[in-house]
Order: sequence, then structure tokens, then C-alpha cells
Amino acid sequence: MKKDLGFTSVLCLMLGDALAIVASFFFAFLVRTNLDSRPFYFEKDPWNFILTSLILIPIWWIILALLGLYNRRVYNNRSRLPEISRAFAAAVLGMMTLISYQFFSKTALFPSRSIALWTLVFCFIALVLIRLLIRALRRALNSRRSAGLGVIIIGNHKNTERLIEHIVDFPEDGLRIKGIVAGNSFIPDGLGLEKYQYSSLQNALEETAADIIFQTDEDKTEYVYTESIKHHLSYYFVPKESSLSSHIGEIELIGDTPAVLVKVTPLVGAARVVKRTFDIVVGFLATLLALIPMLIIWLVLKLSDFKHSPIYSEYRLSRYNKKVKIYKFRSMKPEFSGLSPEEAFEKMGHPELIKKYREEGDYIKDDPRVTKIGHFLRRTSLDELPQLFNVLKGDISLVGPRALVPGELRNYGDRSLLLSVKSGLTGLAQVSGRRDISFEERRALDLYYIQNWSFRLDLQILLKTVVIVLTGRGAK
Repeated sequence: MKKDLGFTSVLCLMLGDALAIVASFFFAFLVRTNLDSRPFYFEKDPWNFILTSLILIPIWWIILALLGLYNRRVYNNRSRLPEISRAFAAAVLGMMTLISYQFFSKTALFPSRSIALWTLVFCFIALVLIRLLIRALRRALNSRRSAGLGVIIIGNHKNTERLIEHIVDFPEDGLRIKGIVAGNSFIPDGLGLEKYQYSSLQNALEETAADIIFQTDEDKTEYVYTESIKHHLSYYFVPKESSLSSHIGEIELIGDTPAVLVKVTPLVGAARVVKRTFDIVVGFLATLLALIPMLIIWLVLKLSDFKHSPIYSEYRLSRYNKKVKIYKFRSMKPEFSGLSPEEAFEKMGHPELIKKYREEGDYIKDDPRVTKIGHFLRRTSLDELPQLFNVLKGDISLVGPRALVPGELRNYGDRSLLLSVKSGLTGLAQVSGRRDISFEERRALDLYYIQNWSFRLDLQILLKTVVIVLTGRGAK
């Protein structure tokens, strides 16, 4: 989905929780040193204590995530009781974890036991208050007509009317009607919605800027779902009451109407926050380690060719068909840069290589377009190192499907699925054989990764990538 409300909400919650936890440590220290009349035997300097709390923030994030406090269903639940009870459990579990660490490591995290107790109390209160504040701000922003997610509702069913009435009555939920594809009898009277009515889903998609499709009947579900993927929209199917027990997907309540979110990929909401955070941290460390090798490669390439830049860039397609400029060390002869393989082989007078190149999965041994240094860089994957800067910029991810050249889209029947997540510096296809597997197999592996993403799978792919690069297995 182009607008991922879950991603924004989780990011705000994580930042708010970090602020709440640091504030809890700070106020607990002040209460003990300024409001408690009992003597104390530690230095009255809160800043070392605050610095410790900052270092411990990742531990709190993990605990909060495990307790479901970044789960969209918990956050969007109209009842606050589940969230409050989980916040209390998080405060208790967090403090027990830190006290246990202090006991076994012999590290003085808390100067006194009363500070630990006050920290627990303030932490619980702050976690609840920060969520109330963020929710209030979100509702205030969502109440603006220009904010929120655009919705297309399709289907001739009573649930169409129920969804429309809820979205109109509760703008603070962040949903805005952009299109209705339904008969007149399923559209509430007196709401002035005639301008949003369309004769077909295709017309609604062409004339509106939508983010979500709700389907309330079972007519042409495969077509509607395919169109949602094609336009990178979230797809919700509103099932009959009799089929709720056998739904596939994640069920949410839109008002009092249950709707099943059919996910193209698990990489949404909190998962996107985790993946992006991991990209920044690991990408930064990898960039530091690679700076000297990159400098050496840059100098070698520059000394071998003063006229051209050692860094080559070209546009590739990443998530939601977005064009991003990908950086690589120059490995191809300058006269063939920017040309398609067909154009390059024609230019050098070897058109017969075109068929061979395509039949061997976009690869040809001893490619005449590549320089001698370039062959070494490609064989060792060192030509990919500048893409670490693309990872830090957010253009691509450390792990993902292969970034597509715009002209290649015609070769991909599932191109909309392939463009539903960010492209990657490495991926499942690369660690499963690189050039040793066929074009169709690489595409199938990319699709498997998109539909079965997990953080564990990313770690496995990264570890395999390191092994493959060091051993040269699959490189050509």
C-alpha cells in the first residue's frame, strides 16, 4: 500500500515510547533525590542514569513488541483496556529484566531500589499517556479532509451501506471515500455521495487516488484482488457472517463491520519499521567496513580511465514502480554504458550474442562489454558495494527482490507483485544460485520472498550472501 498507516503509527509509537521511558528514568531519579527525605549514598547526577536508559531502549522496544503493543489490532481497538493492561505488563516485565540483568552482571543500573520502583510506576503511566496523546494527534490530523486513506468500496451488499455510513460518521478513523462501485439501493441517501459513484472499478481506479479497496460481495473477487495488486492498494474482503470462522488473512473491524485484510506481503506496519531500522544499523556498519576497499577500487578504476567516473549509475524500479538511481562501480566499457544488451551487441557487430545472452539467463561468459577489471569486480561482487549508500538513503533494502530495469517489465507476468516491496542489495534468488538458475526460477524465488517475508529469512539470506561472496560460489 502506497500509504501505510500502520508503518507511520508504529514509528510514532516507538519514538514516543523511547521518550516515555527516558522521562520515567529521569523523574524517578528526581523524586528519590529531591522529594524523598531519606538520605542517599550515590552521586546526585542524573545524566549518567539517563544515558543508561537511552542505551536500554532497544530492550524495551523488544518487550513492547512481544506484548503486542505495536500490533495494529491492539492499537486500533476502541477499548483501551487491552492496551492499558499490556502497558502495565510491559512496565513490570521491563523492570524485572533490568533488575535481573543488574543482579547477574553485578552492574549498578539503579542506584537504589526506590528508584527502580518509581521508574516502574512512571513508565506505566508514561506509556499509557503517550499512546493517548499520539491517538489524539492522529485523530486530529485524520479529521482534516485532506488527510487519511482514500477508499474505494465495491459490491452490492448491505455491508456497502454500513461501511459508507461508518466512514462518513467517523472521519477521525482516517478513511476517506473516493469511489463507490455499487447499485443505488446500497448507497445511503442524503449524504451527497453521488459524485463518488462509478460504473466500474476500472473507472474508479483511473479517476481517483485511492489506497484501499473494500469488496463487500463475492462477484469477480479474483479480478478485484488482481487490480488492487496492480495498483499497489490494500485489499479488504468483507465476508459473510457464516464464513468468518474460516477466513484467510488478518481480520479488522471497520466500525462494527468485520473485514479481512488480504496481504500481498507480510512486510507492512511494524515489520517495515523493523526492516528499515535493521537496514540503517547494519547498512551503516557495513559502509564503515567497506569504506577503505571502496576507496581502493575507486582509485584503481580512476587510474585506469581518467575520462570517466569510477561510479556508474542507472535507473531501476523499486517499490510501487518508483524509479531510483542505483550506484555501482563501473565494470562495463564506456562505449556500451547506457545501452541495452541488444543495442550493445549490435554496436560491436555481434548480434548473434543477443540470443545466447537471453537464453543463458541474461548472462554470457567473458562478456565482451565488460572490462578486465570489471570481470574481477563482478566475480567478487565488489561492484555492488556503492549500493550500500542506496540502502542508507532508503532507495533499496539490504535484502529484497532484484531491482528491475524499466525495459524488463514486459518479461514479468507478476510485475505488480515484484514491485510491492523494496528491491534488495541481495536476495533469495542471488543466494540460491545466482547465475546458475534460470530466469523463471529467479522470478519464482523473488515472489516467494515477497509473500513469505520474515526477519529470520532476511538474516539467513544475509549470512548466505557473506558465505557466497567469500567463497565465490555461483559467481561468474
